[in-house]
Amino acid sequence: MAGGRDSTERFGDRAIDYASFRPGYPDRAIDELLAGLGSPAALAVADVGAGTGISARAIAERGARVIAIEPNAAMREAAHPHARVSWQDGTGEVTHLEDASVDVVCACQAFHWFATAKAIEEFRRISRRRAALLQNERDERDPFTRAFGDVVRAYATDDTEALRIAALETFSAFPNAGVSRSSYGHSQRFDLEALIGRAASASYLPKTGPAAESLHAELTSLFARFAGGAPALDMALVTHLIRADW
Repeated sequence: MAGGRDSTERFGDRAIDYASFRPGYPDRAIDELLAGLGSPAALAVADVGAGTGISARAIAERGARVIAIEPNAAMREAAHPHARVSWQDGTGEVTHLEDASVDVVCACQAFHWFATAKAIEEFRRISRRRAALLQNERDERDPFTRAFGDVVRAYATDDTEALRIAALETFSAFPNAGVSRSSYGHSQRFDLEALIGRAASASYLPKTGPAAESLHAELTSLFARFAGGAPALDMALVTHLIRADW
């Protein structure tokens, strides 16, 4: 566990920031997550580690029925409701779902918190057809995005960023399945308030105290340097999709 802290409790004081300032996913990535399985309206999808429902709502908008599984009560409570999304307590290793009860199980911006053999076994147990990982990362070929990444690395309190990269490789080795990988470029637009809110949503960055004040000062300076007087600017992102089919 990054920083020795239970991942199910990390976001209790950050749920509102998470719901407000985390990016969504490109339409093409959501389409590909469900591709080849027939009409989305006939699909049941388990979104494990669903957070505040960003991915669950995007999948439900395609017509699928989504079971959003999230162990943190504050995150569940911060989620905006959707008619085709139901919520329940559970983890990546213990979802409380029946055998072969969904067509797809996915982990979106969450698999690094439970990238274990037991979680992979649980995914295989509950899904009839597919497991998938969907994960946003910064595209640091863009100068502003690289500069933001430098600030993040300077203030990070644990190894969460390394865990995310390792999780991609773990999922790519999903056993006894046909695995495919794809990626999709997109961006997230920030004014200064949203940029600071994006940092506040990260469980591995300081939220209060002197370190947080220093972080906010650096982000304010960074925004002024790259925005050049404009009210907002774009952070470059890449969304990784890994599918395991059987």
